[in-house]
Amino acid sequence: MQNEITKMFDLEFPIFAFSHCRDVVAAVSRAGGMGVLGAVGHTPEALEIDLAWIEDTLGDKPYGVDLVIPAQNSAEDSGPTTTSDLIKLIPAAHAQFVNDILARYEVPPLRPPTENTPKQNPSDGTAQVGVDRLDAVPFSANAAATQLEVALAKRTAFVANALGPPPAEMVAAVKSAGRKVGALAGRTSHAQAHERAGVDVIVAQGSEAGGHTGEIGSMVLIPEIVDATSVPVE
Repeated sequence: MQNEITKMFDLEFPIFAFSHCRDVVAAVSRAGGMGVLGAVGHTPEALEIDLAWIEDTLGDKPYGVDLVIPAQNSAEDSGPTTTSDLIKLIPAAHAQFVNDILARYEVPPLRPPTENTPKQNPSDGTAQVGVDRLDAVPFSANAAATQLEVALAKRTAFVANALGPPPAEMVAAVKSAGRKVGALAGRTSHAQAHERAGVDVIVAQGSEAGGHTGEIGSMVLIPEIVDATSVPVE
């Protein structure tokens, strides 16, 4: 089956598979589709390692990377920029509650303590509370900017934004590198916003695909978006 998407990426099948597992990404791309690595939980170092492994495994076959840059958290946002800053906003009572549960059930730290591990200090709200890094805030433009640099330094064919329209700087960077940019949509209004942002591909994600983009099923969502936009829809 051939369509605009398969021609755009030289795919055998118009199937995109988003996964946090590099093995799944590689398997889908090897089979003729487009495997897309969900990178929001990756450090830049881990992303570099996984993308190198994917490329070694795939050869010349295309793959993609999925980032998260919320529209309300752009590069000029004045909110917290590091996990350390974010932890300081947690009320001391909440930090104490979490620490009490961890201690009561003898839950070990996520990883052995390092110089980047937040200190356990419930009195001032800087408890570990499930976070063991002090770098850029997850789900932020600050974190995704570095991830995007790593992705574009590789031969990533497709970069998607999973939460809202990709910001102008992301669209410009991806297209300047000769790659394709897309975004996930859970309803028609999302897709129309993505089209205005200048995406090359709209990924229609029904509620059965994790449910985080909306409550509309794929069988209804896909034809609605196709009718409402002029951008190729996956």
